[in-house]
Amino acid sequence: MATLQFLGAAGTVTGSRYVIEAGGERLLLDAGLFEGSKELRLRNWNPFPVPPAAIDWLVLTHAHLDHTGYIPRLVKEGFRGPIFATSGTVELAHLLLPDSGHLQEEDAAYANRQGFTRHRPALPLYTHDDAIQCLGQFRTANDRKPLELSSHFRCRFFYAGHILGARMIEITVSENGAARRLLFSGDLGREQQLLIRPPAVPDLEGGYTLICESTYGDRLHPTDDFRARLAAIVNSTAARGGSVIIPAFAVGRTQELLYLFRELIERQQMPSLPIHVDSPMAIDCTDIYRRHPEEHNLALAALEQQGIRPFSPRGVHFDRSVEQSKMLNDARSPMIIISASGMATGGRVLHHLERCLPDARHTILFEGFQAPGTRGHAIQSGAAAVKIHGQEVPVRAHVESMENLSGHADYGEILRWLARFPNPPARTFLTHGEPAAAEALKEKIAGQLRWQASVAAHLQTVTL
Repeated sequence: MATLQFLGAAGTVTGSRYVIEAGGERLLLDAGLFEGSKELRLRNWNPFPVPPAAIDWLVLTHAHLDHTGYIPRLVKEGFRGPIFATSGTVELAHLLLPDSGHLQEEDAAYANRQGFTRHRPALPLYTHDDAIQCLGQFRTANDRKPLELSSHFRCRFFYAGHILGARMIEITVSENGAARRLLFSGDLGREQQLLIRPPAVPDLEGGYTLICESTYGDRLHPTDDFRARLAAIVNSTAARGGSVIIPAFAVGRTQELLYLFRELIERQQMPSLPIHVDSPMAIDCTDIYRRHPEEHNLALAALEQQGIRPFSPRGVHFDRSVEQSKMLNDARSPMIIISASGMATGGRVLHHLERCLPDARHTILFEGFQAPGTRGHAIQSGAAAVKIHGQEVPVRAHVESMENLSGHADYGEILRWLARFPNPPARTFLTHGEPAAAEALKEKIAGQLRWQASVAAHLQTVTL
């Protein structure tokens, strides 16, 4: 009997993992890290609910670590099958996964040196070498035609609009002469995208099961002029003699920020301050965005045809080395620093936060979702102090948030997207949302679309 089991992203935003079983074969969709609270992070260390060696294939919706970051551990524990994804996702994963292993090793080593860990010694979930080892199992899927895995599993891909390479995935599960279809939204992007194509509307016949994200299921994104607001934040901070520190996701958000800063400087809406991209991974991801014009929307394509470099504002510096990053700590004049990680959970941005949070001249700007339990969420929520590198750091800097730049559709965009489906699903499961957000979207789907919807539970198994 064919089944679907929710191994992650159920009751929380992160840890995307779904296993579909049919005909004695198992397909895993996504293998992400749990992020946020300590309780969630500890799940990454639990034995995988399905023996990794018993999984035949892994198919990925996109490259973000909450969808791919568990892969090195999965391989280390015995998974030997192929990993299918779009070319953009494969390229990004080749950057993100080794970097994730490197950061985990660095964080464990730093914790051991400073002695602020209860574990003796602190160990990484996986290493850089573990991540390199898993890359040999990646395969590029031609997303313009169905992916036939076996007589039991067939996949189709549709633009999801979240980041470069992101796709919704329809999985047709065949067993005992019956075919059942599942549509996984993955992370759904915005209606109006700065850089990449918007989400597609899949051409599905009725009777399928929809698994839909609900990250912003209880919220609408602001409708104010985000360009003017971004310029105002930069201008007011510079007037105080401070710098703008942006904990930015290396994939998607960094590229959008560079695009916007270029626009604002060219329009003379903000000064041409030094802009430092202090993240080797973000720099490499920007190069990947440049190499994939087939994913770009029409406005971005038109700029490139005019010879404009959309990700290169005046005054931009791409800081790859540790020495370049450390030099920023000695700077005294206003600047903009874009640095990973996006939720301030690790990476170089922690050193900039440690320096700038106690100083009211500076601004910390969050431009994406901050999962509960993360340092970014604590700062965004008004914490008086946060712990960084084992020390309590007071928060005196200005804290700003711009959800306009979120890569996730809000509930209005999700409902409008669903309303355009040619045929409604037979049933809908909501995932990738905090409980309140998922419940709110469930009520809106039932009220406005008259569809049956439920919120998926962690480790729930559904018969197809």
